[in-house]
Amino acid sequence: MTIRIAKMAKRLAVATAVMAFAGIAGAVEPIKIGVSGPFTGGSSSMGVSMRDGVKLAAEEINKAGGVLGRPLQLIERDDEAKNERGVQIAQELINKEKVVATVGFINTGVALASQRFYQEAKIPVMNNVATGSIVTHQFDDQPENYIFRNAAHDSIQAPMIVEEAITRRGFKKVAILADSTNYGQLGREDLERALGQKNIKPVAVEKFNVKDVDMTAQLLKAKAAGAEVILTYAIGPELAQIANGMTKLGWKVPMIGSWTLSMANFIDNAGPGGEGARMPQTFIQEPTTPKRQSFIISYLRTFNPKNARIDSPVSAAQGYDSVYLLAAAINQAKATDGPAIRAALEDLKTPVDGVVTTYKKPFTAKDHEAITANIPVFGEVKGEKVVYAYEADQKKASEVRVKDVNAKGALDVKKK
Repeated sequence: MTIRIAKMAKRLAVATAVMAFAGIAGAVEPIKIGVSGPFTGGSSSMGVSMRDGVKLAAEEINKAGGVLGRPLQLIERDDEAKNERGVQIAQELINKEKVVATVGFINTGVALASQRFYQEAKIPVMNNVATGSIVTHQFDDQPENYIFRNAAHDSIQAPMIVEEAITRRGFKKVAILADSTNYGQLGREDLERALGQKNIKPVAVEKFNVKDVDMTAQLLKAKAAGAEVILTYAIGPELAQIANGMTKLGWKVPMIGSWTLSMANFIDNAGPGGEGARMPQTFIQEPTTPKRQSFIISYLRTFNPKNARIDSPVSAAQGYDSVYLLAAAINQAKATDGPAIRAALEDLKTPVDGVVTTYKKPFTAKDHEAITANIPVFGEVKGEKVVYAYEADQKKASEVRVKDVNAKGALDVKKK
């Protein structure tokens, strides 16, 4: 009897162990999401802020039970803002890590070089920072497009910049200073098109390279041409060199440029020379809605950034929202294969309450842009942070601006 009881107990123990193992394996099988961005180098102000926003969202989702009862697992890779590195990472995330989607891409050039691999593999990409107008249109000639975005593309930003300079502030002579990357030169093209719509030709168009530390030659040409304002398309470190260069020359005109004038490494490196710079923003670090307040409090408590200021608030907010958009699509699809997620993104049934906006039907099969021209506002560098440039925008900041496909102001995207 004792032997029989011992054998039965042993069988029960083995069966329990097998069941427990199966249960654990099923319970912890994660949904892998790639996170690709520059976490070192000159673009890291944007990349780290984006990554931290993504991590915050994933942590919240996992605490609430995950997606389809499974935890999200972030597979982070530093693309160093290099096209070739981005390509390597895309292949690794697809073939080795088996991600179901990827969020990120800070630099337009890296996005354009890398996302073709996701398109071929039918794996969705949620561009949450890269703003080159062509990014979501790279595969317009294909029957299905796996590239989405929840950032304000340059065909929205360029007309805003021109409207601010020409119409609101009355400048007639403008100079354009843009870096030599895809981001800078595609943005420069959009600026020139937007200026052309107002019959304005820039008095100077100057180019510089990433890591250049002396903008004297470009600034002297702009000054000699009589420029009253400088329009910019570049990232923080080089933008700071423009501001510092003007200070050294004793020549100060306003800087109005793309959203990257809000980067901490522009504000900190430019110091007083950066005060007054203006730029389009989808998010300004002020608790203007309950969702934004909760996000800011959680971000500051979790990551403790210097001076309680998010290095790149726009990148952090859009990174955070991108994960919730993907989670909503996976939940709706009840599946993690790429075509199912893409189809769900193109027809989201339930609004997603984000930091930037409430996403109501953010995408369709023909429209993979979540942000329209009515959503961004102008920010201004003041007291070493970005604030609302216009009191009217701040007063209405608690009113969430939602997507409006009929919003005026964006350029038609120029197909390449």
